[in-house]
Amino acid sequence: MKDKEPLIYLNGKFVPKSEAKISVYDHGLLYGDGVFEGIRSYNGIVFQLKEHIDRLYASAHFIKLKIPMTKEEMIKKVIETLKVNQLTNAYIRIVVTRGEGDLGLDPRKCSTPNVFIITEPVPPYFGRDVKQEGLSCIISSFRRNSPDALPPEIKSLNYLNNILAKMEAIDNNADESIFLDSRGFVCEGTGENIFIIKDGKVYTPPTSASILQGITRKRTIRLLRDINLEIIEKDITVFELINADEVFFTGTMAEIAPVSKINGRIISNGKAGPITTRIIEEFHKLTSKREEGVPVE
Repeated sequence: MKDKEPLIYLNGKFVPKSEAKISVYDHGLLYGDGVFEGIRSYNGIVFQLKEHIDRLYASAHFIKLKIPMTKEEMIKKVIETLKVNQLTNAYIRIVVTRGEGDLGLDPRKCSTPNVFIITEPVPPYFGRDVKQEGLSCIISSFRRNSPDALPPEIKSLNYLNNILAKMEAIDNNADESIFLDSRGFVCEGTGENIFIIKDGKVYTPPTSASILQGITRKRTIRLLRDINLEIIEKDITVFELINADEVFFTGTMAEIAPVSKINGRIISNGKAGPITTRIIEEFHKLTSKREEGVPVE
């Protein structure tokens, strides 16, 4: 028996995946003009949902994109999309595009934004469980977009910078690329924020650097303080990165992912370190708490 086709929320209606279509004149497709969020649901709790929605609307506000529903309505639609697909553990993608226009750049030609929500079961983000062995990374030759060119706080549909770095990792048989910023300091992964551990202290690039202000990053910083680990936001050099005792990524899909090799150099003993392992365990506990998100009820 054929599996039931997933339903996509699209502009006020639920439509089968095969029928979820928008115009080829949509400026989200033509120019990457739009915003999105990736969110996780754990056992019926949509983790950090309100925080994700706040970031979605902040990104949209900055690019003068008026989302045609309130934050409260958007939250309800996320929950409803999970319900109609009977999902409790899921990856959720919210996308808001500028809408259909002409072949010019002028966003005023786009009358109505398109809004769609996709929910799917969660596959392993890196194709396998990396909690023990960690990830192999390279330092990308592509620099992260400078804040004076494209503010990194905007989670926009323009991900070509990230894709180029990801392809570079693939070409080098690595799991992931690590960006440097325009000054040469460690920035982030193609879809994750980065942390290092040295002498029992945890360090991460500051939000003033060319990084996305990650929701998982922010919650992890609070978690580190709750378990009495010192967390310091500072510029991190490549030398400090390579010589760290432990390195890990944070992200909605990555969760907490240890890094075991960078540019052919083994990090510590090449496995997930003891502090990273503890953070993984503590983060996992958070995801099942109702107060950490919005329940699907």
